[in-house]
Amino acid sequence: MTGSDDELTRKWDRRHRNAEGPGEVAAVLADNLHLLPAKGDALDLACGRGANAIRLAQAGLRVTAWDLSAVAIERLNSTARTQRVSITAGVRDVIARPPEPESFDLILVSYFLERSLAPAIMRALSPGGLLYYQTFSVNAVSDSGPSNPAFRLQDNELLALFRPLKVRFYREEGRLGECRMGTRDIAMLVAEKPVA
Repeated sequence: MTGSDDELTRKWDRRHRNAEGPGEVAAVLADNLHLLPAKGDALDLACGRGANAIRLAQAGLRVTAWDLSAVAIERLNSTARTQRVSITAGVRDVIARPPEPESFDLILVSYFLERSLAPAIMRALSPGGLLYYQTFSVNAVSDSGPSNPAFRLQDNELLALFRPLKVRFYREEGRLGECRMGTRDIAMLVAEKPVA
């Protein structure tokens, strides 16, 4: 690890150490539970404290969860024991070590944006596999999320990053209409890898 990698790890360790509970289940997952496969292998990539991993395990999937923060993984393992669900959780730098090709039936990414990983994420899906993705948009109406615009999606960028996949659900409301209502500040995608 480089000095900047160590600094990033310490930043996320501090954030997860000081946060309460496992966090909230991502809206893209909560709103699209009906699209989950009945069984299979799921990856919660950059899982944080693991709310999404827990929900996927409760839905009957075999779940792997990776995060750069050892504190996040410790918190996830503790919650998994309390909730009596089985999750294979580990510290992993997903930029340096992306998932292996065709190794997951479902990959979920929430509030993590590393554009260069998009091809590896698509390769890691099994044919017919699903991608659930949610992260911040530049068209935010609140101050939530990163201040650096490089860590926010441009208009329709999530669709462009995962263009080879078949879109099953997409939502990006921007600043249209009544901005105090709806799902603002984020873009959400559920997409399927073609079988052939």
